[in-house]
Amino acid sequence: MDPSSISPDPLQDLVAALRQVLAALPAPAPTPPAITSADTVTASSAPLCSSPMAQPAPYSGSVEDCNGFLLQCSLVLEMQPHLYSTERSKVEFVITQLRGQALLWAESLWSQDSPVTQSYAGFVEHFKEVFGKPSWDSLVGEELCKLQQGKLMVTEYAIQFRTLAAKSGWNEQALLAAYHQGLSPQVRLHLAAHEDAIGLERLIQLSIRVATRMQSCVHRSQDQSRPYNRRDRPEPVSPPEPAPEPALEPMQRGTTHLNPAERQRRLTQSLCLYCGDPGHALPACPIRHPRPMVSTVFSFLPHMKPLTTHGTLTTACTSVTVVALLDSGSAANFVSGTLCRQLRLRTKATATPYQIRCITGKPISRRRVHHSAGPVLLQVSLLHVEETTFLVLEESTADIILGRPWLEQHNPILSWSTGEVLKWGDTCFPGCFPHLPAPHSPTPISLPVQATSIESPLVNQPLQIPTCYAPFSDVFCPKRASKLPPHRPWDCAIDLLPGEPVPRGRIYPLSVPEEKAMEEYIKEALAQGYIRPSTSPAASSFFFVAKKDGGLRPCIDYRALNHITVKFRYPLPLVPAALEHLRGATIFTKLDLRSAYNLIRIRKGDEWKTTFITPTGHYEYLVMPYGLANAPSVFQDFIHEVLWEFLHRCVLVYIDDILIYSRSLAEHRQHVAEVLGCLREFQLFLKAEKCSFHQPSVQFLGYNISSSGIQMDEGKITAIRDWPAPATVKELQRFLGFANFYRRFISNYSSIADPLTNLLRNKPKSLLWSPAAEEAFNTLKRAFTTAPLLIHPNPDKPFVVEVDASTKGVGAVLSQQQGNPSRLHPCAFFSHKLNPAERNYDIGNRELLAIKLALEEWRHWLEGARHPFLVLTDHKNLEYLRAAKRLNPQQARWALFFTRFEFSISYRPGSKNTKVDALSRMFAPEESPVTPEPILPADLIVSHITWSQETLLPANASTNTPPGCPPGSQYITQARRTSLIHTAHTSHGTGHPGINETLSLLRDRFWWPSMAADVRRYVQGCEECAMAKTPRQLPSGKLLPLPVPNRPWSHLGVDFITDLPNSRTHTCIFVIVNRFSKACRLLPLKGPPTAMEAAELLFNQVFRYFGGHRL
Repeated sequence: MDPSSISPDPLQDLVAALRQVLAALPAPAPTPPAITSADTVTASSAPLCSSPMAQPAPYSGSVEDCNGFLLQCSLVLEMQPHLYSTERSKVEFVITQLRGQALLWAESLWSQDSPVTQSYAGFVEHFKEVFGKPSWDSLVGEELCKLQQGKLMVTEYAIQFRTLAAKSGWNEQALLAAYHQGLSPQVRLHLAAHEDAIGLERLIQLSIRVATRMQSCVHRSQDQSRPYNRRDRPEPVSPPEPAPEPALEPMQRGTTHLNPAERQRRLTQSLCLYCGDPGHALPACPIRHPRPMVSTVFSFLPHMKPLTTHGTLTTACTSVTVVALLDSGSAANFVSGTLCRQLRLRTKATATPYQIRCITGKPISRRRVHHSAGPVLLQVSLLHVEETTFLVLEESTADIILGRPWLEQHNPILSWSTGEVLKWGDTCFPGCFPHLPAPHSPTPISLPVQATSIESPLVNQPLQIPTCYAPFSDVFCPKRASKLPPHRPWDCAIDLLPGEPVPRGRIYPLSVPEEKAMEEYIKEALAQGYIRPSTSPAASSFFFVAKKDGGLRPCIDYRALNHITVKFRYPLPLVPAALEHLRGATIFTKLDLRSAYNLIRIRKGDEWKTTFITPTGHYEYLVMPYGLANAPSVFQDFIHEVLWEFLHRCVLVYIDDILIYSRSLAEHRQHVAEVLGCLREFQLFLKAEKCSFHQPSVQFLGYNISSSGIQMDEGKITAIRDWPAPATVKELQRFLGFANFYRRFISNYSSIADPLTNLLRNKPKSLLWSPAAEEAFNTLKRAFTTAPLLIHPNPDKPFVVEVDASTKGVGAVLSQQQGNPSRLHPCAFFSHKLNPAERNYDIGNRELLAIKLALEEWRHWLEGARHPFLVLTDHKNLEYLRAAKRLNPQQARWALFFTRFEFSISYRPGSKNTKVDALSRMFAPEESPVTPEPILPADLIVSHITWSQETLLPANASTNTPPGCPPGSQYITQARRTSLIHTAHTSHGTGHPGINETLSLLRDRFWWPSMAADVRRYVQGCEECAMAKTPRQLPSGKLLPLPVPNRPWSHLGVDFITDLPNSRTHTCIFVIVNRFSKACRLLPLKGPPTAMEAAELLFNQVFRYFGGHRL
């Protein structure tokens, strides 16, 4: 090969150029010989270990720098193995880098020739124990939780997070959550679509990429943020007006600008506007370079599509549905020439021809607009109708184009994802809604709206919707509701338990009507996109159940799938507690979501688990079907997130039932409009035939709700009234389950239903109906049919709690004053059936239990109430509960619970405790005060001591009183002293007091010379006092094993075995045990030795053979 054909090496040229520059510079010292290429190669090929390395920074004992110092030392030792080949040399190198406290520590080890200094690994391990941090530090976890991005860049935040994460010891899920929580809200928003199944490193990379793109967009927008000038963008449609242009030579190729005279000449002579040659037009010019136009932008963005909506054009003879392109850049409204001729629209010539130009100012077509069509009726969405005039555009791909004039006139709010009109502007009333008043008109008008159900063919029904909600008519549109919903963060996930087999159902035979209904259902679901054919290994059975109206409801048996599904435990609202937020509301609106569960998508990848089989195929759901175990919780979570800002303020939500409540009509209209707008934003649609607006009372979740309070549903009361007597266990369970839902309306429900619940004990197979059960059944039915109205609790008014107890159960009523004249009305009833242990309570404890259970039931209203509440009871002793000085253990525990409430207890006779309405008569104060009674009767305390005193008086009457007896004290003879001390010390009233207390009790009435000594002797000998006495010294602690000796015979254990049978005059054995090896020496003795004899034996028999020891 010719050397000249080889291209020179750019690196060699660069080296040569650098040599020339260095040679030209003045050298401060003699210049070494020039480096040749061979030297360069040699230097580059030298081993890495000969390269000079920086030494680690000196270490003085800082805990923070410990790991970094050891890392630097390890790198130096690894890169220079020839210098530090032995373990000792490595340790010496580390010690040479120590300073201060660390050096003092190493000096002590080195001077003692510690084994730690013989091994580098052992030295490092010991070094970490002394100066390093523990493997896990709680402070690291706290810093990790507090770390926020703030004003830091994502890269800086990621570096700090990785540093702390390496020290934390957390698992990846915890680190993932902590990193995501610390990011700025803007970055978290852009990462919302990538949170499903990514790891920590992937999340960090995505966050850095997102932040970089956001920053570049900000810089780009700042560079382009200049004042907008309308002259920079020519109008798309404008009449031709002459404008002065720079003079250019005609026929100048390569130039796109022509002066008006040359342009007119070429048009007149049919010449090409680009090259000037005849025989072709500008678009077909053979020498013109193709350039991308604005109209071709969608070819480069395949995921983009024009913003279109559907409308209806109506003429005198026909009506046709058209596709309307919404174009905010168009200066006029257009209709295609083809559609104009098809509908035979009346046209007329325009005063001036219009040239259509694109955004760059270039003409889109050679043909100009010469005609306009109209006026013609145009209907967009459900109710919006107007008369519009269009310009006729021959070369249009859309049926009609609604430009900027139309958008400015109607000011609609658009859905940019679907192209649909979500809300009309106020200027559309009344022009575009000729039969409706303005949105704020007080007069409601009924509107016809069509609704559909997925369970049956479409049925048209007239609906009643207030006219003020006409802009939200699309929320009630059944056509929009039948579309496949988008994926959201609340998609239904179906996670299966590991190791469980895939469920597989069977095909049920269907009748001819069922087969027809199945075909219609599958056809409709496929058209809506709710289901698709499947090849899944799982399958659930498909069948029908009859509806009340005689129709067929499709059902899928997902029991096997639900059994192996990981449950989503999002809570459903407590209906009774939720209804308590309705206080003060006077007007209500009830909304019902259309195909509620079908508004939620199945999570991507989980669709195969919802598969069902039919005689005609195998299908799987793309939307959440009915019957899944997690469906209620998933939908409740979703609807709570949608309406979270309205919850407990003006909205109650239970799955697909929405109740809106307000204090006034004006406020209510605003609340309903806000909720409808929120539902529209999340593409949720309502079933208008099941909605009711602006009602003073509504039926909601089985209750009749009004401004007065809550009542049972009239339909449910009728069902209970006509309920036949149960004949089987299942029928009784069904009745009690139904009745238990309304138990809050029935006073003493548990006591009334006790004979019925007793029939279900021990899971009977047959029902043994009895006269007592029949009476309880009829009593319960009458109680339901006469149930009172429950008012809404008002925290601004004081509460009254009425309690009562019987041998079977306890009951309570929560009431408040209301009405004019003011009288008590019930807010809620409570009852509890006593268990066997509670039935053994005495009447006082049962009444006290009733108070405790009632306060627990209504704790959320009574604890921390603004006003002290009153408890009414028919047990008089409870009136002084808080003033009692002695309580039994159970009452003492309950008393601690009662301290959380501020209330007073009032006594009311049992004869006046029969009806709740009679509570208002008990607020008058009692005429005469009642003297409190002690908890323990006086005869239990006084009788025994009184008897003892009476027997002592005659016995001491004939005894002469010694001269030292104090005045007023009774002298006690020797024979009576012990019995008197016994009575004073062990009676029920004293309870075994100590020496001083017993002596004090006796000195009040009695005396004898040795009283103090006798009392001390008796109390010290009392067995009960000795057993119950609390030790006054600290506990000695637990016994610990003796340490294991480090060599034989260093520690000894000695003991004596005495009183043995005589054997050669020996009756005792001296036992000496080596605690290390458990070796034993046995020395026979004639008897137990003295201390000197035992010491002499140890010296002679052990110490002289094995040395000094420890005993």
